[in-house]
Amino acid sequence: VQAHVWVKGGCEPGKCGKCHKKIKSFQSLTGLHCVWCHLQIHEECVVCVPPACDCGALRDHVLPPSAIYPVLLVTAAGEPGGQVPAQSRGAPRPLTPRTPQVSPVPDTHPLLVFVNPKSGGKQGERVLRKFQYLLNPRQVYNLLQGGPSAGLSFFRDVPNFRILVCGGDGTVGWILDAIDKANLPWRPPVAVLPLGTGNDLARCLRWGGGYDGENLVKILKDIEGSSVVHMDRWHVQVLPESPAEEGDPVPYEIINNYFSIGVDASIAHRFHVMREKYPEKFNSRMKNKFWYLEFATSETIFATCKKLKECLSIECCGTPLDLSGALSGVAVLNIPSMHGGSNLWGETKRPLGEGRLASATQPPAVTDAETLKTCVQGAWGATRGRDLSPLCSCVCVSQHRPRVSPDLSDQRLEVVGLEGVLEMGQIYTGLKSAGKRLAKCSEITLRTLKPLPMQIDGEPWMQPPCTIRITHKNQTPMLMAPPPRSSSFFG
Repeated sequence: VQAHVWVKGGCEPGKCGKCHKKIKSFQSLTGLHCVWCHLQIHEECVVCVPPACDCGALRDHVLPPSAIYPVLLVTAAGEPGGQVPAQSRGAPRPLTPRTPQVSPVPDTHPLLVFVNPKSGGKQGERVLRKFQYLLNPRQVYNLLQGGPSAGLSFFRDVPNFRILVCGGDGTVGWILDAIDKANLPWRPPVAVLPLGTGNDLARCLRWGGGYDGENLVKILKDIEGSSVVHMDRWHVQVLPESPAEEGDPVPYEIINNYFSIGVDASIAHRFHVMREKYPEKFNSRMKNKFWYLEFATSETIFATCKKLKECLSIECCGTPLDLSGALSGVAVLNIPSMHGGSNLWGETKRPLGEGRLASATQPPAVTDAETLKTCVQGAWGATRGRDLSPLCSCVCVSQHRPRVSPDLSDQRLEVVGLEGVLEMGQIYTGLKSAGKRLAKCSEITLRTLKPLPMQIDGEPWMQPPCTIRITHKNQTPMLMAPPPRSSSFFG
């Protein structure tokens, strides 16, 4: 049983948790507070408080020290207790630590927190310190100090644990890849605290478009009340036409959010190159958005990716796509959010995750223009940038025609054409509902004839002529925040 661990001082202005009288604060040196349940009391009231600590309001997330058994040391020969075989005595044997056994409190869901301090300007460092205060520091890991492997190894055999990733979309992808490689007994669900610039995945899962200093206790309570949805993940294979021709390294082999080629990737690539060269100019989310605006304006003037159809061909499940028109970019979507809240496909009203029930009834590819127009439209202007969870549904039959709408778990990708920067701006501001719908399919092959900018989940690179194959990899459980409470008088 975990006992209270009392620390003198550090009490926030408030009342005693036992006698309910005000704790007089003198430079935060009066009163006692428990480091696990954060109960604040007068020093004289400590004798009236039971010794057992229930970890307080965050009990569902906290892994108390009493749940972690001491680390045992074993010799290299595998003898417990440091005993060395008689034939080996006389020479020192190295001791190696055995992974501690963790037995959490029953009916709880210990939270493993990964924080990228580089994300969100200085917010990442503040979030790291605050979570170390609210939870057991053994639950909170700085990704700049060894990555996620230590945390995943420590929690490997912990039942019913959850993961919170504090960072941008790139950080989330990093953690999901690490979970794949860790080969855990079961796959834990992942929540997101958005500290990046775009935060498209966090928007789809109701965690918001960016963390602005909200109370972390409230966020932890939202995680406690969250629900599990499954998200498709896609494998990307890039085959250069000429292996001798050098290009940028491909950033990822997995698509979690989207893949794009052309105009928007060109803007992202220029942003990336400038940020690598002058990192001090990109130390806040607002500055980053201003840089994106500058590069988008330049791309509008020079139009480096116009007439994309002359150097790009696409096949969806073996069916060639018609790229006629003045397309300057093509986006392949797994989630209904891109560029920090733009829904390029269009909107629907079905709850997130319903596509898993009907994916078996979907055709492998839908490329007919009239069929692609039958997606149910939603009220994007009223929800853009706040909650994109209703923007997905499955294929259903209506008037002898399948309805096609994006979903995180339908094992299908949406292919959208973009005419240029101006159209992207119109979609983002709500002046235009969506881009040009090209296809909905389960497998895509793209072939390029000249070097073109590309991006995966916001990470851009310049790619020489190649063939790209995108196929379904797996599904991963994600945590969706509870729906926001209605702010109306009658809600």
